[in-house]
Amino acid sequence: MLMNITSALAETAGQAVSVTDSANAATATTGGAGDMISMVLMMAVMVAVFYFMLIRPQRKKDKAVKNMLDNLKVGDRIWTIGGFYGTVAGLKDDTVTLTMGSLQNTVVIKRSAVGGVENVAVENEAAPEI
Repeated sequence: MLMNITSALAETAGQAVSVTDSANAATATTGGAGDMISMVLMMAVMVAVFYFMLIRPQRKKDKAVKNMLDNLKVGDRIWTIGGFYGTVAGLKDDTVTLTMGSLQNTVVIKRSAVGGVENVAVENEAAPEI
């Protein structure tokens, strides 16, 4: 009789272990799917951060530079990416002719070398007062 009770307890303990194992397996499967969703969500947030912090401002800046280069006209005061200042004397497809300095030297540069348009008149190029 004692033998029957111990074998019954052993079987009950075995069933309890198998029930616990199946509950852990179900939890592990559900937790894995939750981990995957959170990982995909985190990756989407990272892509959004990179877009709004890096890509979008750079595209905006490139668009502004392209707009500035397209709107150049004869007589504009510009500065080059090399640090030279001059007045636009002529424009062609990909080149800009500049007059520079008090001797009015002429220089031809590539349009992409224009760094910006200066809005202030230079003292030595202003019209003389009578």
